[in-house]
Amino acid sequence: MNSDAWEIIHIPEKPALPPDHQPTVKVYASVIKPKFANTIVRNLGKIAPLEDLRHVKRVRKKILPDHGETQLTVILCLVPEHHDHLNDMPPDVQKLVDPYELSPFITEVCKYAAVSKEEWEEQSKIWPTSFHPPTYNIDGIGGFSEEDTQSICKFMRIAIDLAISGHKPLVNAAVIVDPSVRRIIASETDQVYASSAPRDMTMPFKETEESIYCPSIDRVTNASSEICLNGILEKQNGPLSAVACLNPWQWILQPYETENCSQWHPLRHASMVAIESSSARDRNLFPNSSESFGPDHFQPSDTDSPAKKQKTSSQSADVQKDSKEETLRDPSMERPYLCTGYDIFLLWEPCTMCAMALVHQRIKRIFYAFPNPTAGGLGSVHRLQGEKSLNHHYAVFRVLLPDDVLKHSATV
Repeated sequence: MNSDAWEIIHIPEKPALPPDHQPTVKVYASVIKPKFANTIVRNLGKIAPLEDLRHVKRVRKKILPDHGETQLTVILCLVPEHHDHLNDMPPDVQKLVDPYELSPFITEVCKYAAVSKEEWEEQSKIWPTSFHPPTYNIDGIGGFSEEDTQSICKFMRIAIDLAISGHKPLVNAAVIVDPSVRRIIASETDQVYASSAPRDMTMPFKETEESIYCPSIDRVTNASSEICLNGILEKQNGPLSAVACLNPWQWILQPYETENCSQWHPLRHASMVAIESSSARDRNLFPNSSESFGPDHFQPSDTDSPAKKQKTSSQSADVQKDSKEETLRDPSMERPYLCTGYDIFLLWEPCTMCAMALVHQRIKRIFYAFPNPTAGGLGSVHRLQGEKSLNHHYAVFRVLLPDDVLKHSATV
């Protein structure tokens, strides 16, 4: 497989913006005398903390060119929304004006923390900010080796073929992979019945520039491939209305049919089914493990609990043996914790429900081929990978496919 024509793009935790076009917010500020600096900053920290602007430095230090003196300017507080007059300052802040000889004025600071050195340099031209490079270390963010790229292309190709071959209409596909041994853990597709609703109610794509614009990368990418998908694949495999993540509410529009009721469940998206399959696999491989943590069982919180230990290469390799070898597996081998350390490959960007399920499963990296403009949870509509309140974060990548990959798959 020629991987040179494939492109893997990291989808960051926030939309990419030009470094010199950072969103800003208005603040009240004032030049202060250096002898009052410590007292003023302490008081402001109590009465007007900048909770949402932790990346912004409260005091700006500037050397005046004419006299060589140091000038200190402090941020007093945020300007209330829709109010930009000096007399709109909070009363507690106004009480500091006369005692410390302040001369308030309104200025702007950058709203969000910089995610690159280039952004930080541009932000500091407006007002000094702090820059903290990402502390997490996820393989692949800094680039992929040729071997890694070949592996990613291989598993993405499997996901494409799974979504297309033998399924009418076209559905999404999910392939969970243990990258340490490059083995498939589970591979599943949407389990949703074909839509009979009018096409204009369900089709999220149209062959227009807007539909092929990818907000996650802020440029039109892979346009010919997306038109190819709408054209060739839809012609071969039916409309896209059965792709669950593209139409998360599509099941509501369908008539109830007893023989198909199990396929109409709104949770049967490809990612969810693959997660279920991975769990079933672990239960089969580790029948005697301490897995019975249900409503009537208490799960130990000790960090040394076997159920919460991370996967290691040796564990993953052992788990991946064929059925004959698995019967000889060491019975003392501990069951791995969920999908920790695994990758997942999807034809379509997952919806927010699936993206959140992958957070709970501790997936390490997510790769998808096509954006989801209606319900995408990882770049198109929302960005769960940038939600700071979550207790797990994964890396997200979009794989731009060569045209011949889709054409070949459509004819298989």
